[in-house]
Amino acid sequence: MEYLILIISLLAIAFGADRFVDGSVAIARRLKISDFVIGAVVVGFGTSFPELLVSLKGAISGNADVAIGNVVGSNIFNVLGILGVTAMLFPIATSRENIRRDAPFCFGVSVLLVLLAFDFFTKGETLISGIDGVVLLAIFAFFLWITLRKESQDLPVDTQVQPSNGKPLWYSVTVAIMGLSVLILGCHFFVEKAVVIARNLGVSDAYISITLIACGTSLPELAASVAAALKKNTQMALGNVIGSNIFNITLILGTSSLIRPLRSPDIVLTDYLVMTGAALLLMIFATTKVRISRFEGLLMVLAFVAYNIWLISMQG
Repeated sequence: MEYLILIISLLAIAFGADRFVDGSVAIARRLKISDFVIGAVVVGFGTSFPELLVSLKGAISGNADVAIGNVVGSNIFNVLGILGVTAMLFPIATSRENIRRDAPFCFGVSVLLVLLAFDFFTKGETLISGIDGVVLLAIFAFFLWITLRKESQDLPVDTQVQPSNGKPLWYSVTVAIMGLSVLILGCHFFVEKAVVIARNLGVSDAYISITLIACGTSLPELAASVAAALKKNTQMALGNVIGSNIFNITLILGTSSLIRPLRSPDIVLTDYLVMTGAALLLMIFATTKVRISRFEGLLMVLAFVAYNIWLISMQG
């Protein structure tokens, strides 16, 4: 029965992602918002909602392995898995803002998380405290401000709302909300059943959180990015990954650590370094050329496979 629910959940995720991207693109066209910003802010925040729910649940129940492992694993999967697969399908064009602001910002918050997790600043107990959470939430607010401020400066003088494919704005909003709802619901049942299966096999919480839960809660990002790429909106796919990674660290861990300080000794330095290395790889690929090529996407996927082989070997 669990396997049947997994299959149905995957179908729901694919359908919901397609509707969510369609609605988001239509809204962006009507309001003259760039594909990257709609991907980073609207799609990125929407697809990060499952990670938020899972990490908050982990923090409330005192299971920091789930709260932190979910974010670390999701960020690794987002870059190496999702962006890698997307780039292999369609090379991802990069903009000047991606090179100068977005990719470096994503790398910067990844480094900051490592420093906070190992108390580089306080030299105290290894945890992410409530004070750290306030700092992370302030950075989240700053990212939103600079992203939306730059977008408003780039808007033309004539910002009158324009029709998109003949559909009214309320229709596009309804489609996006419906798609996101189906996406999150499908994700919930997928993660729930995947964890049941894993625990029946005797797998640890830390491993489950950084692999099954992380990849499961990132399925909306995968589905939305691939759907956007298939519709030739590669900037939206890139924005989705970068926005989701920044939201995961700043908003999700920031909020979770306010509920309860997060300590997770089972999420080791190697996991954090792989997450940071993935963000560095993204920054390098985004800044050295005008696009992330299929070959670079293949390198990302191979790095993700190598990391998972290491994880499996550590379980043995």
